[in-house]
Amino acid sequence: MTIDEYISSQSPEIQPALRSVREAIVSVLPFAEERMSWGMPTFWKDHNLIHFATAKNHLGIYPGNDAVEAFREELDERGLKYSKGAIRFPYGDIDLEFIRRIAMWCGEHNR
Repeated sequence: MTIDEYISSQSPEIQPALRSVREAIVSVLPFAEERMSWGMPTFWKDHNLIHFATAKNHLGIYPGNDAVEAFREELDERGLKYSKGAIRFPYGDIDLEFIRRIAMWCGEHNR
């Protein structure tokens, strides 16, 4: 499966959000290869940098443990749920600029 196929296989209501998230990540990680890994759209450069995936009530961003720790204070301020290596964005509250910053951090700290 490709990332395009993954997005196309999701609910039509969330496909625009998925495309926007993909574009946001590509804009700050233009050097990263797009691939599917663990069933999720993944951005890769020598190793996995960041993933995203759909869930029933949220979009998951998977930047890894170090990125979650780096953004923990802001995640708490924003009231976003997170766990080890994962951040949950409710479908009605996907902040693309914040996702860009997280992805950029991943590109800078995981090379």
